[in-house]
Amino acid sequence: MVRIILAIVIIVLAGYSLITQTFELMPYYMFSLGAFMLVTGFVEIQKDRKGFWGYMNIVISLFVFFASIQDFLMN
Repeated sequence: MVRIILAIVIIVLAGYSLITQTFELMPYYMFSLGAFMLVTGFVEIQKDRKGFWGYMNIVISLFVFFASIQDFLMN
């Protein structure tokens, strides 16, 4: 359920940015994307698929969180 809500938020923010050609909401979009990746990583690990992709999603989400916070602080 959380993944669906985050996916909808990401699609709405990305669609708004594409239609209006304003990128003021990019840090929020990236933060939502990081949260989505983090939740996806945890779901993969909880399904006992302790393979590469669950941990990779978590690592990528931490990088996206870092980038979104840097972008938010720069503006």
